[in-house]
Amino acid sequence: MQHTLRFGSLCAHELPGKQTTDPHLLPIYATSSFAFESIDQGIDIFQGKAQGHVYSRYGNPTVEAVAEKIALLETHGLNRKAKAILFSSGMSAIATLALALLKTGDKILTQGNLYGGTTELFTKIFQPLGIETILTNLKDLNQVETIVKNDPSVRMLYFETPANPTMDCVDMAALAAIARQYNRISAVDNTFCTPYLQQPFAFGVDYIVHSTTKFLNGHGNSIAGALVGHDLEMMNGRIWQTMKLAGTNCNPWDAWLVHNGIKTLELRMERHSANALTIAQWLEKHPKIARVNYNGLLSHPDHALAKKQMRNFGGMLSFELRDGLQAGIEFMNKIRFCTLAPTLGDVDTLILHPASMSHINIPKEIRLQNGITDGLVRLSVGIENVEDIIEDLEQALA
Repeated sequence: MQHTLRFGSLCAHELPGKQTTDPHLLPIYATSSFAFESIDQGIDIFQGKAQGHVYSRYGNPTVEAVAEKIALLETHGLNRKAKAILFSSGMSAIATLALALLKTGDKILTQGNLYGGTTELFTKIFQPLGIETILTNLKDLNQVETIVKNDPSVRMLYFETPANPTMDCVDMAALAAIARQYNRISAVDNTFCTPYLQQPFAFGVDYIVHSTTKFLNGHGNSIAGALVGHDLEMMNGRIWQTMKLAGTNCNPWDAWLVHNGIKTLELRMERHSANALTIAQWLEKHPKIARVNYNGLLSHPDHALAKKQMRNFGGMLSFELRDGLQAGIEFMNKIRFCTLAPTLGDVDTLILHPASMSHINIPKEIRLQNGITDGLVRLSVGIENVEDIIEDLEQALA
């Protein structure tokens, strides 16, 4: 039929697919919509009577393949099923979770040392909508239970462990048990650890959030997020619907880049962890360093809890310079090998000064209460030769 088409029509139309054997790698389905074989098929898919793709905001084969892999990683060895949905960023994953499960009058109980962006999302976006955030010490389990027990409007316990950037850990099993006892929702940001180092479902958590931009991808070339839940009805229903209608979906290109990065996840996380421990031990002995926050150090107050919840201690650490804000700025300006960048989880070492960067919009009193001091420096340790990282830190501290 093609030879009978006029020139412009031939330009505009797709040719029949030429695939004869399966591709070795996941293809990128760069299409906004999908064609139906008949109107009957279209009706069945729209009504949910048949499986099929309609529009890439609703679902896309590339995106769904990557989501499935992340769900399998989070449940690996746990003998349970979960579903993952990919989003345009980690922030949109958190926002969609809250939009789907909370309503005006509900409250989120969380910690004060969250990632600054999450704190701002909760307090500046959801608080004016009538969804209040309560900041408390999640390590004080008696206090947490008292708050949850006495305030039925607390619908979600949300936490990071380890926390960004102080590396504090909270007891996931205990917090999830409190949430379950009082019929509340528990959710954890597992970005720092990835499923290789930590599987929150093993501790009873309901929902897991990732900024896949970070360690899951590992190469700093895409922005995406994931939400994983074992309540399949909720994930396939309310949460998927909220993603679809709010338009917080991931695109196939960014999903494919995450997929590519995951191939080396185990290898990278082992090297990140080994390098970070070596650097943390070196920093701990340096006279200009007041404190090192790394869960792998015996000196870290949460070392035992981290060891219980994590397979290894990861690539994230922070340290406090003795001379405060000015020392932090001077130190950052002298860095040569490491990269000054407001992200983490890449294969190269990234360094950030929270007080002047990631947490600049968090009130100082909240920042200081949670150990995010003026002289605190966050290090996302890469997979380079560790001697080169140490040499750069040494010359910047000199």
